[in-house]
Amino acid sequence: MVTRKIIIIGSGPAGYTAAIYASRALLNPLLIAGYKPGGQLMLTTLVENFPGFPDGILGPELMMNMRAQAERFGTEIIDKDVTKVDFSQRPFKVWVEDELYEAWSIIIATGAKPRFLGVKGEQEFLGRGVSTCAPCDAPFFKDMEVIVVGGGDSAMEEALTLTKYAKNVTVVHRRDQLRASKILQERAFKNPKIKFIWSTVVEEIVGDKKVTGVKLRDLKTNQVYFYRCDGVFIAIGYEPNTEIFKGQLEMDEKGYIKVYDQTKTNIEGIFVAGEAADYKYRQAITAAGDGCKAALDAIKYIEDLIAKGIIKD
Repeated sequence: MVTRKIIIIGSGPAGYTAAIYASRALLNPLLIAGYKPGGQLMLTTLVENFPGFPDGILGPELMMNMRAQAERFGTEIIDKDVTKVDFSQRPFKVWVEDELYEAWSIIIATGAKPRFLGVKGEQEFLGRGVSTCAPCDAPFFKDMEVIVVGGGDSAMEEALTLTKYAKNVTVVHRRDQLRASKILQERAFKNPKIKFIWSTVVEEIVGDKKVTGVKLRDLKTNQVYFYRCDGVFIAIGYEPNTEIFKGQLEMDEKGYIKVYDQTKTNIEGIFVAGEAADYKYRQAITAAGDGCKAALDAIKYIEDLIAKGIIKD
């Protein structure tokens, strides 16, 4: 078995950017992209906030361009899932199904996934009226009626962002009070475009080619009724895709990998980029920046190992 210098686990902006930098450093990285490569942008339509594309670019197209760029410089990509890791000693071990790979350095870029409601129509209309990212998609709902599902900080931030574009924003929350921070609650309550439907859940998302409304259920009366809207923004939180690293790396209570000094984890030689560690910004451009930083840190780490004679150039 050939022990690699760098293995990147995960694709998306963080993983592909890390691969571009590592491969341009002639380290021939292996990127394990997963069975669904490309991350959350594969579920996004037009991306208008990624620099360099004045007319916007489709999310899947952006990811395929990044992938092609990484491959051009020598990145090997496997479109399968990592099934097990062992970070207890160097070289680190990574299993893809039953096949074992080893590397002196690991970059984790597995991202996060939005929590969904699990109701009918939700997945069917994803990208056609259903969204999990107001900063990404709010401009598409100019002068339209939208709802935001949730009651925490994320939901209030989504709602406030949407008021810059949408005609009206209705927050649907299963409780009779918000969980968001007081300052965000105050801003939302004061905004004339935002109204609230309390003690209510979404039963179904309805539409034809795109969303036309939702079926809501009042939890106090159990009444189900139709509510017209053009868009549904789901803001009930995110979950990092880090389950496979539990017991291997230090994490916070929500499962995000703890970061020390920009991209370093608690294990020397293992770095993290993007939403596997970032629960605050969650943007394609910040994930790409993290991927760049993680690659530069990993390159420096490999250079140090070579200088010490631990591995050969």
